Order: sequence, then C-alpha cells, then structure tokens
Amino acid sequence: MIFSSFGFLIFLPIVYLLYWGIAGKKLNYRNNLLLAASYFFYACWDFRFLFLLIFSTLLDYYTGKKMDETNTVQKRKFWFWLSVSVNIGFLGIFKYYNFFAGSFVSLLAAIGYKVGLSTLNIILPVGISFYTFHGLSYVIDIYNRKIRPERNFFQYALFVSFFPLLVAGPIERATHLLPQIRQQRTFDYKKTVDGLRQIVWGFFKKVVIADNCATVVNLIFNHSTGYSGSTLVVGAVLFSFQIYCDFSGYSDIALGTAKLFGIDLLRNFAFPYFSRDIAEFWRRWHISLTTWFRDYLYIPLGGSRGSTASKIRNTCIIFLVSGLWHGANWTFIVWGALNAIYFLPLLLVDKNRIHIEIAANGNSLPSAKEVLQILVTFGLTTFAWIFFRAASLTDAFVFIKGIFSVSLFSLPQVVPVFIIVLLLFFLIIEWIGRKDQYAIQSFTLRWPRLIRWSFYYAMIFMVHKYFDLGQNFIYFQF
Repeated sequence: MIFSSFGFLIFLPIVYLLYWGIAGKKLNYRNNLLLAASYFFYACWDFRFLFLLIFSTLLDYYTGKKMDETNTVQKRKFWFWLSVSVNIGFLGIFKYYNFFAGSFVSLLAAIGYKVGLSTLNIILPVGISFYTFHGLSYVIDIYNRKIRPERNFFQYALFVSFFPLLVAGPIERATHLLPQIRQQRTFDYKKTVDGLRQIVWGFFKKVVIADNCATVVNLIFNHSTGYSGSTLVVGAVLFSFQIYCDFSGYSDIALGTAKLFGIDLLRNFAFPYFSRDIAEFWRRWHISLTTWFRDYLYIPLGGSRGSTASKIRNTCIIFLVSGLWHGANWTFIVWGALNAIYFLPLLLVDKNRIHIEIAANGNSLPSAKEVLQILVTFGLTTFAWIFFRAASLTDAFVFIKGIFSVSLFSLPQVVPVFIIVLLLFFLIIEWIGRKDQYAIQSFTLRWPRLIRWSFYYAMIFMVHKYFDLGQNFIYFQF
C-alpha cells in the first residue's frame, strides 16, 4: 500500500477511528492496533516479505536483551556483531549482491579473465534500507550503553514497523520514538488539525508537483539524444523539483499521519533548495539519514577531527556510503562522490557551518549575494542529480554531453508552462513558510477564514484532479 492510493484513503480513517474509539484508553490496545495496522499496511505490498520484517525485529529485540544481560565484553560483542552481520547480510543479499557480482565479473573481464557468477532473481523488499537502519541504531545504542533494551516486544515491534515511516522513513531513533510509544497518548485537536494540514501539503507536493514534473522528466531523460541542450537543462531542473517534492511530500504525509495518532516523528526536510552552500544543503536534505550517518559512521571514524587526510577520508566514506545506500548502481556512487567533492573545500577551510540560520533570516527577501549563493548551490545539486536519475553512467554522460553543446543556447523544445507556473507558486509558498516545520504550518492561519479554507480546498481539488497519474514514490526503491 502506498500513500498516494485510494486504498490508503480508506485505510487511514478506519485505523484512526478504531485507535481513538474502539481501542479505548488502554495504551496496549492502541499500540497493538497500530502494530497490526502496520503489518497489514506492509503486507498489502507483498505479504511474503512481512516475515523478513518480523524476523529482523525478533533478531534485534533478542540480541538487544542479551547485550544488556551479559556481564562480559566478549559476549556483548558477540550478540552485537550477530545482529549487525545478519541485518547487513540481508541488506547485502537483497540489494547489493547482483551489483557486486556483476561489477566483479566486469573487472575480471577487463583484465582478461572470464568467470561466470550467477545473479539472484529476487525482488527488493520495499523499505528494507529504512527498517534495517531503525534496528541498527537500536542495537548500536544498546551496545554503547546509551539506552536500555525495550522489554515489551510489541512496543519494540511498533517502533520498527510504525506504518507512516515503514517504507520510506524518516529513519527514527529509539531514543526519540520509543518513549512516545511507551507513553499514554490523549486526543489533541490542535495536533490533529496540524497533522491534516501537513498531509494535504504533502499530497500536493507529491501528486500535483512531483507527478506532473515526472511526466516531462521521463520524456526528456528517456529520449535525451533527441533533445537540445536547453531542453535537457529543463529536464534536469524539473527532476530536482520532482525528487524533492516526491520525497519531502512523502515525509510530510508520514509526519502528518503520525500526528493523527499523537506521535511526533523526526523532521526529514528543512527547505533544502534555499541553502547557500552544499554543507547547508546536507543539513536540510533527508535529515534523518544524514544525521544517522553522522552519528553512527562519521563521528566513530573521527569526524572532522585529526589530520587533513583523515578529514578527507571520513568525508569521502560518508558520501560514498550514502550514495551506495540509495541504490546498487555506479550512478549513485558517482552522485555521492560529486557531493563529497562539493563539500570538501568548505570543510577544509572551516566554512561548512557558516549558514546555520535560514536564508534572509528576519527579512522578507534575500540579498543579491544570497540569491547568487542559492542559485549556485541549486545548480551544483541539479548537476549531481543527473547521475542519480540516469539509468547508467553511459546515459548520464550522454545527457551531460548533450547539455554542453551548441544547442544549449537554443530555445527549449519542451516548455511546460503549467508546471513552471506551479513551481513558481510552490516556491513562493515555501519561501514564506520557511521558518516553520513545513511550508503552510502557520502563516496561512493569519489569513481570513474564507481565504484560508478556499486555499485548502483548492489544493485538495488539485490533488484529486491528478491523483491517478500512477507515479510511485521514488524512494520506495531504496
């Protein structure tokens, strides 16, 4: 089941009414209802992989308890590495085996050796990267004695599989979500209204903007050799907005849905396209993954401490692993490497944290310098997105070669006027609401009621109009 489906629009109200009504006031009833709903939500995609999710949950729950109960460092390490190895092993088999096997065969062929390695004809379980990282953060925190293990299996299982975040994040931490699961929750009208508002905005971003951009993006990227350089630029720019509105739209729906049940999830996006350098962009893009890698990989490696060589090494590792996390393809690795190249100069001159506050903080409009910084950052990011979107490195280089041709200075062959108007409207709303957790969280509340509700109904009408475009969420493949 996906958010942008009619099935979800039936599923959510039923679970919501049962949660606040029939489930009564007992915490266990409500948690167990959410757990059952989460498993049903996941099983609607492919019930066979539900058993993999349950096995991963049981493994981390059991090893977490064993690490806490043992008195010897050696046994704690055994249970820790058992959990980590099995989880990474599953991720490697389902997501990376064919990639590494194919790359190994190609490497040997390049030096004159021909070997045959069979590939696996398997489906990638949706959300495996996300729920695996939920479990890994839990066992790592127990191993480092930052938290105690959860004794109630059903509460831990809900932490791993809570349906709003199950298949595409945000990547939650046990320190943030488990206390909320353990705590009695009471109905909060303001939180419910806030959640519904965020859901509507998320659907608008996904269905109206991302899916409309996708139709043009797919046309241009799939036939890139037939278009001028200027048209390819249009395709690259539209993909930048497609992937942002697609993924941040999913996150808004997830966060808004969780609020309906009295739960706050981690923020995942903070208006990244208003960033003034790449370092700021990565503090605002896919925040839950960026901070996960920071806390569980970058800092243990030494972070930005130590020699210049160690700083370069740690930064490259983080971005390359981030690229590989997104998919088993060299295009994602090159995408990660490009972002490392963008980021390293800022780190080496100690200017990677000069833009902490939002752009034009305290002002209605950005300065000329900020506009230039935002445009340059967006341009660099868009160039890197070409590799992210391309099916192969060859396709990416063909696309880039097509951009840097004489036809770059011609008029685009595809000019989606309606989408351009939509994007201008979207950017204005995002800019006005950039101080909040999501764009329309508070500033619309200052409007007269008639105008405010007309605005909401207009968005709902647009969502309904484009609801059946059939575009899946991009991050479901990760």
